[in-house]
Amino acid sequence: MIEATEYRHEEQPVQVATGSVILEGCLGVPVGAQGVVLFAHGSGSSYLSPRNRYVAHVLREACLATLLIDLLTPEEEAVDLETSHLGFDVGMLAERILVTSDWLAQQDQTRHLRIGYFGASTGAGAALIAAGDRPSTVGAVVSHAGRPDLAKLALTRVRAPTLFIVGGSDTLVVQLNQMSQSQIPAETHMEIIPGATHLFEEPGALEAVARLAQQWFFKHLVPH
Repeated sequence: MIEATEYRHEEQPVQVATGSVILEGCLGVPVGAQGVVLFAHGSGSSYLSPRNRYVAHVLREACLATLLIDLLTPEEEAVDLETSHLGFDVGMLAERILVTSDWLAQQDQTRHLRIGYFGASTGAGAALIAAGDRPSTVGAVVSHAGRPDLAKLALTRVRAPTLFIVGGSDTLVVQLNQMSQSQIPAETHMEIIPGATHLFEEPGALEAVARLAQQWFFKHLVPH
C-alpha cells in the first residue's frame, strides 16, 4: 500500500485564500521544474490521498511541479458528505481552481511555469471549465475517471490538449467521456485501461494512470 507520508519530504504545506475561505494543499517543486500541474480531485478525496500523492510523485520525476489542494474546506466537506451538493457545484470549484492558478502565477517557484490540470471525478468537470476560461494559459488537461460532462457547454471553449483516462469496466463513465471528448475542439485522446474500475484499485491500474499523465504533461507543458 502507498503511504501518505512517503513523499512528504518532496512537498511543502501551502494555503490559498479564496473569498472568505482558506484552501489547504501541498506544493512540490523539483529541481529544474519545467511545468506545474494543479490537482483537482473529486468529493470524498483529499490532497493527502496516497493515490493522488503517488501520481504527483511520478509527475515530479519528470521535472513537473505539483500542487495538490482541497477545493473544499473541512467544514464544507462535512456538509458535502451529507448533501453531495458542493462537490457537484463545478462552477464554484472552477472558480477556486482559477484562484489557485493565479496563486501559482504569483509564487517565485512556479510563476515562470506553464500550468496543467489533473482532474478526477467531479474535479475533472471543474478543471475543464477553468481551462475553457483560460485558453491562453492552461497548457494541458488530464481527466482521470472524470465527469467532464458536468462542464457542459464550457467544453467547446477548451483549447488545452486533453487526455481522458478511464477504466474499461467503468462503462457509464466511458460513455460520458466519449461524448464529452467529441465536444472539445482542441487535441484530445482517450486511454481506456482494460479491467480497471472507477477507483483504479486493480494491480497496475494506478501506475498506468500516472505514467500516461506524466507523458501527456511532459509533452504539452515542457518546452522542447
